[in-house]
Amino acid sequence: MASELIGVVVGLAAEARIARWLGWPVAVGGATSAGAECAARELINAGCDALVSFGLAGGLDPSLRPGALVVPAAVISGGRRHATDPDLSRRLGGASQQVMLGAEAVVASVVEKRRLHDDTHATAVDLESGSVARVAVEYGRPFAALRAICDPADRDLPPAALRTLDGRGVIGLGRLLASIAVEPGQLAALLRLAAHAGKARRSLAARARLIGYDAQLCGVRASAGRNCASLTTRS
Repeated sequence: MASELIGVVVGLAAEARIARWLGWPVAVGGATSAGAECAARELINAGCDALVSFGLAGGLDPSLRPGALVVPAAVISGGRRHATDPDLSRRLGGASQQVMLGAEAVVASVVEKRRLHDDTHATAVDLESGSVARVAVEYGRPFAALRAICDPADRDLPPAALRTLDGRGVIGLGRLLASIAVEPGQLAALLRLAAHAGKARRSLAARARLIGYDAQLCGVRASAGRNCASLTTRS
């Protein structure tokens, strides 16, 4: 796996900036499942040998708080459970027993999060991991996911969070302000969401830098003829 080219699928432009610390090609899906599938295929067509789903996620398990990192053992997509690759997961920090649910639409309410957790036993949800899993399986490529919890299971998403993204995964300030003007009562929830997103991004950035550092060090050791199999990310 160390010599293979790994492609990274993210939903948001802000996530792409963090993912580049990994040192791998990055494609932005625009925060839609269909966009993530296109991004994954783009990376495969560009010569990537493996895929990683990277970015923020919503919590389904109430014990997962903002900033918690999830490297799942499996991804559920379209009712099917796909195991992540153990070697690639180790490079991301080591797979847990957690399961990621790949959704087709944003899961915004506490009620819906609780229902999905009860029905699927998944611990977190996002819009990219399911698409990455499907494309990887279709092409016979290994895949894994590294996600940080943004909105926990006990918090609804404010309306503006669902209306402000464009097709490039960029938050539009004008749409944000317009949504607040129409529903000013959501401001407190938006500020709380921003704080949670900040925690999640910091967790991702710290892990991405560590993975990138290990990859560089592994390359130096490999060029010197030394074994780098013991190099894994630390929690």
